[in-house]
Amino acid sequence: MGCFFSKRQKTEKDSRPEGDEERPKQYSWDQREKVDPKDFMFSGLKDETIGRLPGKVAGQQFVIQDCENCNIYIFDHSATITIDDCTNCIFFLGPVKGSVFFRSCRNCKCTLACQQFRVRDCKKLEVFLYCATQPIIESSTNIKFGCFQWYYPELAFQFKDAGLSIFNNTWSNVHDFTPVSGEFNWSLLPEDAVIQDYVPLPTTEELKVVQVSTEANKSIIPISRGQRQKNSDESCLVVLFAGDYTVANARKLIDEMVGKGFSLVQTKELSLKAEDAQRVFQRKAPDFLPLLNKGPVIALEFNGDGAVEGCHLIVNEIFSGTKIFVSESKETAPGDVDSFYNFADIQMGV
Repeated sequence: MGCFFSKRQKTEKDSRPEGDEERPKQYSWDQREKVDPKDFMFSGLKDETIGRLPGKVAGQQFVIQDCENCNIYIFDHSATITIDDCTNCIFFLGPVKGSVFFRSCRNCKCTLACQQFRVRDCKKLEVFLYCATQPIIESSTNIKFGCFQWYYPELAFQFKDAGLSIFNNTWSNVHDFTPVSGEFNWSLLPEDAVIQDYVPLPTTEELKVVQVSTEANKSIIPISRGQRQKNSDESCLVVLFAGDYTVANARKLIDEMVGKGFSLVQTKELSLKAEDAQRVFQRKAPDFLPLLNKGPVIALEFNGDGAVEGCHLIVNEIFSGTKIFVSESKETAPGDVDSFYNFADIQMGV
């Protein structure tokens, strides 16, 4: 009687036809397209206009260094961008998921959008900025800031790909790590500055295919006054709650209010918890509690004589049936603005 184990079962290897060797395992990282760093770098250029079209960077990190008298346009989203030792250059940088870092640059003009913005050892930069966090300068002088103002068809999707909300722009809330007593290392550009006077549209045949507009009413980012002195003692807080048309409603309200001569001071998009509602909406909080679970809210501060009445008229006329928080009166509005944005600053800093 033979032993049960005397005949072992054929393994998968034994059953393969002779000469059919085992293939190595394929892993997901083996199947990724190989990236050549040179495709994501501009180095040592002089007197050139160059760039990348939508879809050509696709979230990679980018490096720009040692360029002089160049116009550089990145019409795509990226992971991070570092710009070193560039002189007399013009930059447009599409949405950057992480940081944009300028180091040792001189006399450059820029339009860019990013999560974090840092400048070190630079002189004379003029920057039209979207930044989701507080911009930082260090050991730098004569840095001037304006609000990002730009449009092309792919830009809204690139902001989403970079994880950036168009309403979280702190462009003018600059922190200087190395202030000098009696001197100002940074300032704000004139409110009526024409962006094309600083960052002109590209002129090469390759880059002209991007349908760029710098008109204020087309800008992807709402153009805000930021830290500039307000024109009036009266402001109004408006909070829109998440829904299918929240972004469109916010844009419509901004267009209507600005069209009537009011200023958009600041915007913010964030999530509110039920326990936060009492602090922000106070006695009206119960009206809005059921709406907080649907997603983040969008807050807008408008400024100008009659801003509260103007907001109520537009909201009642255009958005009747949609629950929107609007400051109740001129007297209560300052408290509304302070309560919401102080809370927002704490939340965004966490």
